[in-house]
Formats: sequence, structure tokens, C-alpha cells
Amino acid sequence: MTTQTTPASGGTRIAVQRFGTFLSGMIMPNIAAFIAWGFITALFIKDGFLPVPELGGFPSADGTEHTGLVGPMITYLLPLLIANTAGRMVYDTRGGVVATIATVGVIVGSDIPMFLGAMIMGPLAAWLMKQVDKIWDGKIKAGFEMLVNNFSAGILGMLLAIVGFFAFGPAFAAVSKWLETAVDWLYGMGLLPLLSIIVEPAKVLFLNNAINHGVFTPIGTQQALETGKSILFLVEANPGPGLGILLAFSIFGVGMARASAPGAAIIHFFGGIHEIYFPYVLMKPMMIIAAIAGGATGVATNALFGSGLRAPAAPGSIIAVLAQTASDSYVGVILSVVLSTLVSFLIAAVILRASRKRDLATEGAGDLSGAIAQTQANKGKESSVLGGLAGSGAATAAASTPAAVAVAEADAAGADAPSAPISKIIFACDAGMGSSAMGATVLRNKLKSAGITGVEVTNRAIASLNPGDAQLVVTHRDLTERARTRIPEALHVSVENFMASPRYDDVINLVGRSSADQA
Repeated sequence: MTTQTTPASGGTRIAVQRFGTFLSGMIMPNIAAFIAWGFITALFIKDGFLPVPELGGFPSADGTEHTGLVGPMITYLLPLLIANTAGRMVYDTRGGVVATIATVGVIVGSDIPMFLGAMIMGPLAAWLMKQVDKIWDGKIKAGFEMLVNNFSAGILGMLLAIVGFFAFGPAFAAVSKWLETAVDWLYGMGLLPLLSIIVEPAKVLFLNNAINHGVFTPIGTQQALETGKSILFLVEANPGPGLGILLAFSIFGVGMARASAPGAAIIHFFGGIHEIYFPYVLMKPMMIIAAIAGGATGVATNALFGSGLRAPAAPGSIIAVLAQTASDSYVGVILSVVLSTLVSFLIAAVILRASRKRDLATEGAGDLSGAIAQTQANKGKESSVLGGLAGSGAATAAASTPAAVAVAEADAAGADAPSAPISKIIFACDAGMGSSAMGATVLRNKLKSAGITGVEVTNRAIASLNPGDAQLVVTHRDLTERARTRIPEALHVSVENFMASPRYDDVINLVGRSSADQA
């Protein structure tokens, strides 16, 4: 039931995208821990809403010292979670364990939270464990497997922890401090808004993960520990620039772009899914000026008011932004969103008004199809949210593709018929969060409408798929081969649109047929 996948094109952009995906894969699954730390900090530190010495880690009235939760969480919990996630991405559970052991050495060997060290040592330790295991793969005598595996992982972890303590820890600390010094210099010189010149175009090209999760989150978290907030958490997450562009298209756009922009604005601003405005920028590349100006305005506003967030806002929704806003920063943060929206709206409106007559006279102007296709090509995979912009037309187009027809023909012929009723379906994507979560919800609702019960539909990252996890796996067609290597015995369905794929009807028919055949 699988279809052939289309390999991603080469080039520097794709390599950077993959690097950014790897970085976000280390950070994004652990965002909840960052948010928890942010709330604990906001509530229980000495200057918090509900100061509690035992939790906030400050002396009691009688002078008793307390460790609290804030320090240990940022020093140990968050870096170790990142290291373990990175290790699992490289070498499953075994890699995660060794990565965690090695990263402890880096943490103890430095005097600052070791996010950068975890993001480097974690994958490195797991990769080394993988290479060590290859040395005696197939050469261990029966009965000695557990002994060799446990001792090899323990010894390697010990050695890497020692190296991390004496060498990597101080080195990573020096790099982290250098990066923080560079950011402080930009801030002091009033040049921090210039970051938008890099960040806003990078977002449209899906290169922002390498910048945001590789630099801003680690440095921002260190700043938040020291000052209770960081402006860096809002450089990329500010929804204002995208909202301004979408509002301009809602009023001054033409065709499908104008009709779809209001709905896209709601998803972008409240849902925090910024990629939905990227096709509008690609339709008119001059729009990148509006995005840069809006982003720079937001950063300048936060710099002027000294405002920031306590922890990363993920996704970049206004709800998440306000939830993480420091107690003394509401005015600055709200103004940064409002002003960045206003600036990007005004510039985008001028651009649209200047080309409106030409657009109205041009057949097909305002059609998002080409821009959506270009956006998905930039991303390197299909987007459920972008697919929804094209509505039923996108679904119809997807149904006519050779890949989709191949699946339909395979289903109609009864190919890949399961030997047992299908009881578990997994939607898998790179991070196992956004696109796959929405696809799982759509199929879950369709199964319910069809009266089919007893089928568990979940979403997961491809890297976390293991044999026996499910009987059927749904992925975007560009990711199907990766999923098949992780869980080869499962049936694999390739889709092009997680939100509106006609393949879901085929899946429902297959599930129903598997139950009927076993009745």
C-alpha cells in the first residue's frame, strides 16, 4: 500500500533544513518542560506571583537556604532531556542512555546551563555508541549479549562523561558565553532589530529552526535564568509580522488569496502556525520587506521597553506568547505584537495596492496554488495547514496524482490485505507533533463518522517508530521510505495532504474490510 517517494533535491538549503529539523527534533518534544520551568519561575521565585522559598530556591525569613526547583530544572532536567532525546534520535534507547550519561559530565564541568553542550554531546555520544556496537556485531557468544551490551554502554558513558567534564564542558561554556556576549553587544548597540533581516527570510524558506532552536532558545533560557526574561524568545515567535501581511491580503488582495487570508490569519495568530502565511509572501516576494520591517519593529519595541518572555513560546501563538510573558513585560510585549502587525500591514498594503490593477487584469492572479507548492518545496515536505488553504481543490488535485492513484488501485485490488483486524494506526512525521497530530484527528473523526470503533489512531515522530507499534502507518509520501525502514512489517499509506487527503477514505475501507474478513 505504499507509494514511491520523491527524493528531496540537494543543495545547501536542503542540508540546512535537515540540520534545522534535527535541532528542532531535540528541542520541540521537550518544550513542555521549558514551559513548566517558566511557570515555576514566574510563580515561586522571590519576585514571583506566589513566592515560596522551598520551591523558588531563595532563603526563608529565618535565613534557611533552599535549593528549590528552578535551579535544578534548568541545570540538569532540561539539558538531560535534550541529550536523551537527541541520543534516541540517533540510536534509540541505548543511544539516549549513553547520551544522558555523557552530558552529565558536560553539565558538571561548566558553571552555566549546558543546552549547547547537550545538543552536541548527546548526538555525538549516541553515534559513538552505535559505532562501538558495530565492532562486535554478530561476534558475541550466546548468553553474553547482555553482559557485553551493558558493560560497553557503561564504560563508554563513563569515558565520555570524564572527557565532557574536563574538556567539553569548559569549551561549550566558553562558546555559550561568546554567543551571549555577541547578543549583548547587539543589544547594547541597538542593533538587535537587524536580526529580523536574517530571521524573517529564513522563516519563509524553513531555515528558522537552525537559528531559533540552535541559538535563540539556549541563550534565551540562560538570560531568563539571570534576569527572569529574554527578548530572544520573541525574535522569531512574534506573530505580528505574519498577521499584518494576512490582514493586508484580506483587504487588498485578489482572488483566492483574498478569500483565504482571513481564515489563515486566525490559524496563524491563535494557532501559532506561522507557515500558513509563507505562500502569500512567495506570491509577491516584495512582501519580505513587510515581514522584515514588522519583525524589526517588534524587536525594537521589546528592546525599548526591556520586555521579554520567561520561556519559549511554542507554537508562536498569541496565547502562548502572553502565557510566557514576564510579569513586568505585558505592555512591551503586547505593543511589540501590535506595532509589528501595523507596520507589516501598512507596507504590505502599499505593495498590494501598487499592483492591484495589474493583478485584477491578470488571469490567475491571486491563485495560491503555485505559491503553496513552492512553500512545500522549501519545507521539503507536505504541510497539512497549507493544504487546507487550497480547500477541496487541493484534495481533488491530490487525488489525481500518480502516487494517489497507485494507492487507490492497490486498495481496490485488495493488495496488502492485513492478516488481522487493524486496531492501531500511527500518523508519523518529522517531529511527530503538528502535521501528524492534525492528520490523526481528521482520520479519528472519519472513523467515528463511519461507525468504526476499536481502532486507536495516534501520532508520532518517525524516529520513534519501532517494530510492532502499529499495523498501519500513514506518512507524507516524501517520508514513507523512512517510516518503512523503521517499521517494515506494517502497512504504509502515503498521503500528500494530511488535512484533506482522499486516501483517508481508502484507509477507512481497508479497516472495514480487515474487520469483515476476520469476522
